[in-house]
Amino acid sequence: MTAPATLRARAADAASYFPPLLAEAEHLATTVLLGEHGRRRSGIGDAFWQYRPAQVTDEARSIDWRRSARSDGHFVREKEWQIAQSVMLWVDRSAAMGFASSDNVPMKADRARLIGLATALLLVRGGERVGLTGLQLPARSGQLQLLRLADALSEEHDDEYGTADPRGMLPHSRALFISDFLGDIGPAEDALTRAADRGVRGAILQVLDPQEEAFPFDGRTIFESMGGGLRHETQKAGDLRVRYLDRLAERKAHLEALAHRTGWQFSTHHTDNSAAAALLWIYGALGRHA
Repeated sequence: MTAPATLRARAADAASYFPPLLAEAEHLATTVLLGEHGRRRSGIGDAFWQYRPAQVTDEARSIDWRRSARSDGHFVREKEWQIAQSVMLWVDRSAAMGFASSDNVPMKADRARLIGLATALLLVRGGERVGLTGLQLPARSGQLQLLRLADALSEEHDDEYGTADPRGMLPHSRALFISDFLGDIGPAEDALTRAADRGVRGAILQVLDPQEEAFPFDGRTIFESMGGGLRHETQKAGDLRVRYLDRLAERKAHLEALAHRTGWQFSTHHTDNSAAAALLWIYGALGRHA
């Protein structure tokens, strides 16, 4: 059993981390929220939007009987969006995301956490429910959920590379995956395929350090993964540059093709660029699936 003093110390460490993260995400979200004029989406509201065929899950009181009388089927009168469906986040917190090439750029994990939480802030402010994929944190709305998200995102994982988890995504909901996607592409491909089969649409954001994009190495170099599981030493790092850049381009093309095939959106973000630009792209990408 954990001693009370140890437990208090751990709680203090956690508390000291995620409120600043939440404050930073709040600031970032504000830069995108200003000037946002809303999105036309179906839901609960006052303004008529469209008719759609009734489904077996619709209550009888939601059917527009006057419109239905003009045809052989039943129709539901949908209204302007106010309260939306669930949005599930997967933010890679594996060892690989702990990389930063210099003190002038944030770790990939920190940037991913910031963008993920700022996205949640924007969505919750819009009346949507946000959660984490898997079974850790189901989608909910409200300020308390944002605190839960900040707490969960502050946790780090020991895995060498992150594995996308498609569990917990409701049919026809939306999702956001944030990772460097430099590990085995199989789990991500499986997660997106399974999500698409359930009618889930969303966005993929690949987060890379500028050094990972440029590969500025030459001469004797030792490459070691952040988790320590992989190590490679070479006397001629410059000779690897072309092959590395080709493989990186192939990975991006694979992700883009995967997104296109499953109806998702794909973009790459570099940690030396503005986080606001990435957040704005995500907000627009998720809006296109509304």
